[in-house]
Amino acid sequence: MAELSERSGVPAPTIRYYLREGLLPPGRLTSPNQAAYDDSHVRRLRLVRALLEVGGLSVEGAKGVISAMEAKSGNEFGVLGQVQYGLSAGRSPSVADLPPAALEQVDDLIARRGWRVRDHNPARASLASALVRLQEVGRDELLAALDSYADAAESLARREVDELLALDGDEVRAEAVVAATVLGDAVLSALRRLAQESAVAQRLAPDESHEAST
Repeated sequence: MAELSERSGVPAPTIRYYLREGLLPPGRLTSPNQAAYDDSHVRRLRLVRALLEVGGLSVEGAKGVISAMEAKSGNEFGVLGQVQYGLSAGRSPSVADLPPAALEQVDDLIARRGWRVRDHNPARASLASALVRLQEVGRDELLAALDSYADAAESLARREVDELLALDGDEVRAEAVVAATVLGDAVLSALRRLAQESAVAQRLAPDESHEAST
C-alpha cells in the first residue's frame, strides 16, 4: 500500500477508501496482511481521481462509469460513450422538461450535418436548453450562428477522436475522454474569451495598442 501510494501520489487512506467503495480492484494477496499492486492499479487510481476531481462525478457516478467500462471491455465505442455520458449525467436537463420545438431544432441540426448521435445523449438536451435560454433573452444572432458553432465543434471533435483512438488501452482512452470533455471545455472557453477581446479591440481600436485601449 505504501509503495502504491508513493507511485500514484494518492494518500494511503484515500486508496483504502477507493478499495472499500469498489472503485479500485483489490491487490493480489501475498500474505494475510499484504497485497501486491501493479501498474493497472496505478492507472485505475489516475482514472478514479480524474473522474472525481476533474470530472466532478460523485462516488456513485464514478462507480457506474467504471462498472460499465468493465462490462463493455473490448467494446471501444461502448466504453468511451459510457465515460462521456457519465460525465454529463445529472448536469443535463430532462428531455421531458424541454419544449418539443427546441428538441426539434437540435435534431434538425444533427440530421442536417449527418451526425450519428443517439437520442439519449445528454448533450442533446443541454443544447436544446441553451437554445431555449437564447430565445428567452432575444439573442437571435447567436441562434443564427449555430452552424458556425457546429463547424468549429465538428473540426475539433474529429481531431480529438483521431488522437484518442491512437492511444492504447480502454482506461488510457477513458482518461483522455475525461481530459477532453472537462479540461478541453475549459480550454475552449478561455480561448474564446481571449479571441473575443482581441476581436473587439481590432474592430473598435484598430490603430491603438492593447495597453492604450484598456
